[in-house]
Amino acid sequence: MDYEVVWSEPASADLEAILRYIAQDNPSASAAMRLEFLERADQLRQLPLIGAIYERDRAGRTREILCRSYRIFYRVDATRKRVEILTVWHGARKEPRLPD
Repeated sequence: MDYEVVWSEPASADLEAILRYIAQDNPSASAAMRLEFLERADQLRQLPLIGAIYERDRAGRTREILCRSYRIFYRVDATRKRVEILTVWHGARKEPRLPD
C-alpha cells in the first residue's frame, strides 16, 4: 500500500517561491520544474526510504532526496504510512533549519 505524501505549509511556500523566481526569466521552465518536483516527491509514495538520512538530524528522522540542484527534506511516519515534505532547499544555500 502506498504512503500518503503531504507537503507542509513551509515546503509549499518554498516550492512556490522557487517557481516564481524561475518564472521571472522563463515561465515554461518554471512549469517544467514544478512537474519535476511533484514527480520526484510522488516517488516517495512507493519508496519512502529512498532518500539518504540527513546527517545533521541527530535523531535520524529526516531524509532528503535531490531534484536537480534542490534538496527535498522529508520525514516518514511508517505507522501512519505518511511522508511529510518539510522544505525544498537549494543546494548552494547554507543548511536549512528544520522543525524538531
